[in-house]
Amino acid sequence: MNSTMKLFVLLSCVILLQGCVHKLVTVPVKVAYKTTKGVVKGTAVVVGAVIPDGEEDAQNEDQDEQD
Repeated sequence: MNSTMKLFVLLSCVILLQGCVHKLVTVPVKVAYKTTKGVVKGTAVVVGAVIPDGEEDAQNEDQDEQD
């Protein structure tokens, strides 16, 4: 095969397989993103339950001042 034909075949393969390559890259990234997002939300809830941020105390102080 001459070099022009090889180049044509190579470019054709790249164009035809572009969708497959896109799926191979994006699917694992989406799965990792969703997994990480869930873990971070769960961690935030646990930390919030263990370490109170004093919102209730601030509300109680506001009510005491109004009375």
